[in-house]
Amino acid sequence: MVHQFEPPQQRPTWNGVGAGEGRMAESRLNRFLGGSPLNVLVRLIFVSLIVGALLMWLDIRPYEIFDAMHRLAFRIWNLGFGAVRLVLEYVIAGAVIVVPLWLILRLLNSRGMR
Repeated sequence: MVHQFEPPQQRPTWNGVGAGEGRMAESRLNRFLGGSPLNVLVRLIFVSLIVGALLMWLDIRPYEIFDAMHRLAFRIWNLGFGAVRLVLEYVIAGAVIVVPLWLILRLLNSRGMR
């Protein structure tokens, strides 16, 4: 008499997803966010606090940022294709701050993961 191996049945959960599938979905979410949702939320709040303090120290208010974005969009619309140069200047000016901050954050993250 030969017995065939039967794989264990997955137990359904309250939301209709098997127990293993729920963990897979959770790990996809964690990979997408870069960690658990609570950790990501805490990190975003901390970085927002630091950037907000810097902006307030520079006397830049949130409504001024939105107003500047609106004016930029309006200027691009009015300039047409000549706006490409202006947009590149804005990108380069922003990259001077964003890229070093990104590099520092990546270095800090890599130190913490060891």
